[in-house]
Amino acid sequence: MATQKIDDNQKGLADVINRSESFFIKQKKAVIIVVAAIIVLVGGGLLYHNFVSIPNENKASTILAKGQEYFAAGDFQKALNGDGAGFPGFLSVARQYSSTKAGNLANFYAGICLYNMDKPQDALKYLKEYSTAGDEMIEAEAIGAIGDCYASLGQLDKAVEQFKKAASTADNNSLSPVYLVKAGEVLESQNKYDDAIALYQEVKDKYVQSAMQQEIDKYIERATVEKK
Repeated sequence: MATQKIDDNQKGLADVINRSESFFIKQKKAVIIVVAAIIVLVGGGLLYHNFVSIPNENKASTILAKGQEYFAAGDFQKALNGDGAGFPGFLSVARQYSSTKAGNLANFYAGICLYNMDKPQDALKYLKEYSTAGDEMIEAEAIGAIGDCYASLGQLDKAVEQFKKAASTADNNSLSPVYLVKAGEVLESQNKYDDAIALYQEVKDKYVQSAMQQEIDKYIERATVEKK
């Protein structure tokens, strides 16, 4: 009986193995297709990265550099729309190379150019298109620029909100005091003197190494006098 039981167990195991082998044989084509698809996806991703993404990034960065020269010189018209001599302009870079970091940065530059050309509504569009993930300094400047646009458009509550957000994002002695003071001045224009004084006091207490530290008492004094 024991021998028979062992034989039965072995037969059962053999049946399981045979069924498994039969399954894999039947599914062999499907498995190969799945594996091939994975290889194509991974390989295709690598090919795109190496032969499309990287070259596009390099090309966009090279083009952007010329625009940055015009931007630094204050020639916002050429920086935005191109010079007709090879540089297409930030608007074009943002559109043609939208998938690259340089294309994303072109949105930021385009927004600043438009703001300086007294087109705050148009500037908002591009500043909002700019993805702020990354360099905290540029991120804070982009948020602050949105605040400037809102202030120019008379949307003062939104301007204050963005300036405070920019100050918090930067959280340094260079930019934060500037944006807090901007927010304070907008608040003063709304007769919200206590709120303005609170922001000026924050500059005085928190950013003691900032250049604004030497002037902040004047802002506090002015808001205090106006409050009366």
